[in-house]
Amino acid sequence: MRLTLGSAWLGGSPLPTATLWVGGLRRGRTRWRQALAAALATWGVLSHAAPVGSAQWRNDMAHWLQVQADTQMQAVPLAGQLRAQVEVGSLDPRLRLAPCERVEPYLPPGTRLWGRSRIGLRCTDGPVAWNVFLPIYVRVWGPGWVLNQPLPPGTQLEPAHAQATEVEWTAQRQAVLVQPQDWVGQQTTRAMAAGQVLLAGSVRAPQVFASGSTVKLRVQGPGFTLTATGEALAPGHLGETVRVRLPNKKVVLGTVVDATTVDVPL
Repeated sequence: MRLTLGSAWLGGSPLPTATLWVGGLRRGRTRWRQALAAALATWGVLSHAAPVGSAQWRNDMAHWLQVQADTQMQAVPLAGQLRAQVEVGSLDPRLRLAPCERVEPYLPPGTRLWGRSRIGLRCTDGPVAWNVFLPIYVRVWGPGWVLNQPLPPGTQLEPAHAQATEVEWTAQRQAVLVQPQDWVGQQTTRAMAAGQVLLAGSVRAPQVFASGSTVKLRVQGPGFTLTATGEALAPGHLGETVRVRLPNKKVVLGTVVDATTVDVPL
């Protein structure tokens, strides 16, 4: 469910239109109330505009931006376990903006408050209407796992290899692994140092046979199963595809089922 706020006035100034996304019934109502209260409090602050670039103005922008980031994160999986930390950048010093009684911040369409981004600023009460963009940085922190020790590539991970902690998701180029089942029993894809965050690209399914191994090819259909043997042309990892060469030299692709079996689709 979502609630759109707009066309209202507070302290003599219009409230910026915003959409509040509400989660499941068990936790959505509490978050909705918190987000609504924070949004109204922030809009009340912004209605008394401080000079653009002043310390008070930067504090107001940070408050407004924090509300937007917290609201946007409510639609993200694991929202209850994430927290945002906002940083307000500076306008281009070469800009010469006309005086303005009220500067209204807004999110440009499609803006994702995640990492480096920008918000819009527009003058709604001044001799000259202007619109500029302000750089921002939104750090998002959430659950993750970091290694307790350095590991060589191909290490099969065990629970003792990593510990749960809070990590900065926005600093990672790949998805952060959150659940133990995402990495326990998997193998490292490269050498890793102690303290490194476990990411989607850090692990892969364990290898169950080597390149050159003889494997059984299996083709299954309604009421029948066909089998043949072939030579694996690459190492086989559980659940991943592998190329297999048949005795007649034809090469087929299949999914690794176990240490001896590869399923080939019809």
